[in-house]
Amino acid sequence: NDILDTATTLQIRDAITIIERDVRKLLGITLKRAAKHKNTIMVGRTHGQHAVPTTLGLKFAIWACELARHIERLEQLKPRILVGKMSGAVGTGAAWGGKGLQIQEFVMKDLKLSSAFASNQILQRDRFAELISFLGLLASTIDKIANEVRNLQRTEIGEVEEPFGARQVGSSTMPQKRNPIRCEKICGLARILRANVQAALENITIEHERDLTNSSCERVLLPECFLLTDEILRTARNVLEGLVVRPERMERNLQMTRGLNMAEAVMIELTKRGMNRQVAHSVLRNCSMTAIRKNLSLKEALLQEPKVKKYLSEKDIDALTNPKRYLGSAVATVERVVRELKPIQRK
Repeated sequence: NDILDTATTLQIRDAITIIERDVRKLLGITLKRAAKHKNTIMVGRTHGQHAVPTTLGLKFAIWACELARHIERLEQLKPRILVGKMSGAVGTGAAWGGKGLQIQEFVMKDLKLSSAFASNQILQRDRFAELISFLGLLASTIDKIANEVRNLQRTEIGEVEEPFGARQVGSSTMPQKRNPIRCEKICGLARILRANVQAALENITIEHERDLTNSSCERVLLPECFLLTDEILRTARNVLEGLVVRPERMERNLQMTRGLNMAEAVMIELTKRGMNRQVAHSVLRNCSMTAIRKNLSLKEALLQEPKVKKYLSEKDIDALTNPKRYLGSAVATVERVVRELKPIQRK
């Protein structure tokens, strides 16, 4: 295992070099999309329901930040993972005649690996468990991105769409189908990776100085995890590079609730103009429920409410129910993310 574990570490070094390269490429794509769509307004959703306006660029900026944190995690992992050993059958290095530490240091320096401070017959598997946990985290982030694309591609929403080839067939029996199969593949493979984290954690436990329980598992676990991660990253790049964005559907969906998604903006303005905060909330709730019940726009419901008319004119209400005027610092946030993360992506 002096040879096997150290050789495995060398393979891991090559593998994480590829993974890091692909994550940086994916980060670059998300930053480019964030900048392009920083002003692309869409409805935000919480609990699956329309909330207040946001931008597509902000979604990409959030994803970019998460990918950047994974790059940071990988850099922090390397000193703990890229470690080798030459300590013999139980870790004493007895066969080296008292020169075990010097020999190990010499060999690891030549291999450009760190030298394990202490080991038995194997490198301790907390190192590999941390690595697989990292891959599980990375896969889960991309799973989240793919799941969002899948949901936004639903027929009823239709705001984005993964690439669909000119000759691609969506269904063997329903010719009209344009299924998000790439995103679905990402989500499915991520489930396997997360399940593999459990196996990596189980491998930490060995008996005494060595047994084979980890070995049989790792012959499947390590190559599979890296192959799955690589496929997830490559597929995600394909999806995000070719993503079709439909601003007209975003605009339609913004208008679907006829201004109800701007209730917060009106409530905040009423508070600024002197109405008690809780009273303002109650007034907007009642107006919103009235609008839903009577199939009115929020504006129409507000104009029927004397408590609102005391503070706001029709012109005020028109301005307050304009989604373009209720984006807060969304654009500035995207610009900051792009500015701060570009150096990380280019390394």
